[in-house]
Amino acid sequence: MPYIPITDRDRKEMLAAIGVDSTEDLFRVIPEDVRNTELRLPAALCEQDVRRHMKGISSMNVAAEVTTTFLGAGAYNHFIPSGVDYILQRSEFSTAYTPYQPEISQGTLRVIYEFQTMVCALLGMDVANASMYDGATAAAEAALMSAGQTRRNMVLISGAIHPGYLDVIRTYCWGYGLEVEVLPFKNHATDMGSLTDELLDRAACMVLQVPNFFGTIEEAREIAARVKSRGALMVAVVNPISLGILESPGEWGADIVAAEGQPMGMGLSFGGPYLGLLACRKGLMRRMPGRIVGKTLDREGKVGYCLTLQAREQHIRREKATSNICSNEALCALAATLYLSLMGPSGVERAALLSHQKALKLAEMIGELEGFEILSRGPFFNEFLVRCPRPVSEINDELLGYGILGGFDLAALKGEKGDTMLICATEQITDEEIDSLVSILGDLS
Repeated sequence: MPYIPITDRDRKEMLAAIGVDSTEDLFRVIPEDVRNTELRLPAALCEQDVRRHMKGISSMNVAAEVTTTFLGAGAYNHFIPSGVDYILQRSEFSTAYTPYQPEISQGTLRVIYEFQTMVCALLGMDVANASMYDGATAAAEAALMSAGQTRRNMVLISGAIHPGYLDVIRTYCWGYGLEVEVLPFKNHATDMGSLTDELLDRAACMVLQVPNFFGTIEEAREIAARVKSRGALMVAVVNPISLGILESPGEWGADIVAAEGQPMGMGLSFGGPYLGLLACRKGLMRRMPGRIVGKTLDREGKVGYCLTLQAREQHIRREKATSNICSNEALCALAATLYLSLMGPSGVERAALLSHQKALKLAEMIGELEGFEILSRGPFFNEFLVRCPRPVSEINDELLGYGILGGFDLAALKGEKGDTMLICATEQITDEEIDSLVSILGDLS
């Protein structure tokens, strides 16, 4: 018998129940210019021709593995030990699904438990969850946690945060009816003078990225003390690799920490999949969204692992849950766990130190070129700003001809042409590649 999920009669009854005349009425809120139009697809191809066609498309991509990349701005080309991908592909782990049945999922649950433990140690927090979708959604959830805890309905955000994070936080806050106030920045760092008592007395939290989008290391300890003195919570957004050499957010006063885990074992692949890290102080534990794995003993006294504190979650609390997230990024969390295990504390420290040293060397050399100016005045980790003598888009097009991915064009955020480039260096960059970039930039000026 055929399976017909919905009949015309069913459809009419459903439309009548919600008070609309047609299915089309449900989509009228979507602007015409972004709605689907007629698909003009070519004739069907055989498998061999489809493969040939797809290979032709993929050949137009510029892969980080076959180029020298100085592009960062939130996604970073760090070294990944070969053991990470090998273990990820084992059938025992090749799923992103949450293990609801602990009796048959002990391996996966233990990995997530180890992941949470490592995240807490790295971020200097007491509790971490099983992961979020990415760093931006983790930051947004941190803002919602703060509003729930403080009973305040305004979120303060540094204007020097990643623009993508700001958009996601705005979207989440809009859905919850929270006001968002963006603080100005000066010299590519948060303007401390804008942190007035009037704002802080209404704020649920202050969201601060360290290092910020421009690469600058903010005066986090001073800002945290100021924010918390007025009863607001301090939310940190960090690059986890930077913590190999920088203070953990827990040390400088953060209450909740969000981070993008991509630098720890995940390659650059069209913007994902990524991994959101979210951790907090113990007192905020029951505000934490998402899964949490706990360690316990079974009735025979054997160590076991299971999902815990589930009364916070949507499948139990429904509309009263702490969050709408019903899953996690288990496979990406495994990648990060493997990365941290194989690299160890000294390996992460070495990766951070080399990234910082190479960025310092590159900035010094570019600053000596005629027509180029280093705009980053304060301390930075592995990214810095450069004013170029020509539009960045033109420079990047020419660099691509030499097999080099140039820095991020800040003007591209507004769809414009500009002269400011955000350049990134990681431990993957060699001294010869730095010399080559500087030489080419000198010729292009």
